[in-house]
Order: sequence, then C-alpha cells, then structure tokens
Amino acid sequence: MSEGAGGADGVAGGVGLTALLVAAARAIETHRHDSLARDVFAEHFVLAAPACAGWPVRIQQVPDGDANPLWGRFARYFGLRTRVLDDFLLRSVHADARQVVLLGAGLDSRAFRLDWPADCVIFEVDRAGVLAFKHEVLDGLSAAPKAARVPVPIDLRADWAEALTIAGFDPAAPSVWLAEGLLFYLPGTTETHLIDTVDRLSTGGSALAFEVKLDKDLLEYRDSPLYTSTTQQIGIDLLDLFNRESRPDSAGNLTGRGWSTSVRTPFEFTRHHGRGPLPEENDALAGNRWVFANKPRP
Repeated sequence: MSEGAGGADGVAGGVGLTALLVAAARAIETHRHDSLARDVFAEHFVLAAPACAGWPVRIQQVPDGDANPLWGRFARYFGLRTRVLDDFLLRSVHADARQVVLLGAGLDSRAFRLDWPADCVIFEVDRAGVLAFKHEVLDGLSAAPKAARVPVPIDLRADWAEALTIAGFDPAAPSVWLAEGLLFYLPGTTETHLIDTVDRLSTGGSALAFEVKLDKDLLEYRDSPLYTSTTQQIGIDLLDLFNRESRPDSAGNLTGRGWSTSVRTPFEFTRHHGRGPLPEENDALAGNRWVFANKPRP
C-alpha cells in the first residue's frame, strides 16, 4: 500500500477511518440472509487496511451479534442507508440524469456494483489518498466499473468545482449528486458553499441526496450506545470528528432556490423495508435526516 493511501491523507485515521467503518458495515450487510444492499468489494477494503485489523465483515464474527450496538444496529443503519441511496441514484439516472457526482466518495463502490445505463458517467470526488487506497484494492481484484468512472482527487475544502469541470463534468446536462455521510464533518460555511455550488452546477432535471444531523446539541447523546461502542470497540470518537457548530438549513436553502425537497427520517425507510433501526432511548440517530431534492426544468 502506498504511503498516501494509508497515511494522513488516506484511511488510516480521522474521518478517513470512518470510510472503513462504513465499508465493514456494508460487508456485514452483504452477508446477511435478508440483505438490503450487496457490496462484494466492501470486505476487501477492510481486510486490506491495517488500521482495521480484526474488524468483523460478517455478523457471525461478532460475539453478541445483532445485540452489539456498533456491528448490529449501527451497521444495519449503514446497510439501510446504502439501499435507500442506491435506489435514489438509479431512479435519477433512469429519469433525466446521466452524470453522477459522489461528493466525499470514500470507499463507495457504486460505479462497480450497480447496473447503470450505458451512457452514465460517475465522478468520484475525494482526497487523493482515499482514492489511491480504493484504486489499489479494486485493481487487485481486477474490478471493472459498470459505467465510465472519473476519479477527481481533491479535498472538498479546495476548488473542487473547477476540478470537476476540468475532469469533464457538464453543467448544462442533468446530474445527480450524492453527499453521503459527509456534511456533518464539515464547517457550516463549507456545507453552505457546497450546497450553493451544487445548485450553481445543476441544470433543470438534476437531483441531490444528502445526510444531515438536526440535533440541537450533539453532546446530548454523548452516552448513546452507538457513540460509546464505536469509541470503545474501534477507537473512533465520532463526536470528536463531527463539526459541532450550528448547522445551516441546507434543505431550506434549496427550497428557496426552487428545488423540490423532501426531508425524511431513516426510521421511515426501516418501516418501509421491514429491516433497519427503529427509535430507541438515548438515540444517536434521533437527529439524522436524509434529504432528497430535485431541481425542476424551466
């Protein structure tokens, strides 16, 4: 593994390590008998990274199984999120969009595992080290994307819009954007700039999905089993990684710009699919919302 792939710019620590957490969750979901989403590449990311040696990739490897707050309930949340956002992206590309932009793509393998229309282009925007680690693993598996795939190695705090257009993105064509598990790590001003930029680069017929946390005080749930188990079992303190300043109303911002928006709780999709987390006491997922937005044609 190259130094960049595993170092500070990669997946060895900080927010980069959360990409491995989500990959482990997707691996566990993949091997469930009632799987909501299948990602055959996910376990290979986990097994390739020394930072997560010993992490499970199947629920059978967890002594207390689904009773484990991290590898049971939290992992099932990520499995549900994967399925819901998979469905959103595929609906969007079978409607108007032919460009897919994954912001903070991390170890997302959708370019390799979903059945895209033949003329789709998938742009993956993330730091160079994260993308390098992903490339090494997928190249080692001789994995082939199911659509044209364009990595855009850049930090989202830099001028990613210019890098994206240089890479071939066409603002005049409908696109579908995804910011999955991203915005709550960013300062509020960076989130606002990102949403503004997506709006500026999106023509009518475009769509966007993103995840936010609406908690008034994240520390209210600091003793939640999801947070404490993640810290104790794998050393990831999510509350230390989350940006805890006041969050912008990005859904309202888009509505004000003419987008049609829908703000949903994950629990709605749990009830729809019959699988996934439901509300509980002292719940770190209480403030999580999934936002879906469409920009109408003129």
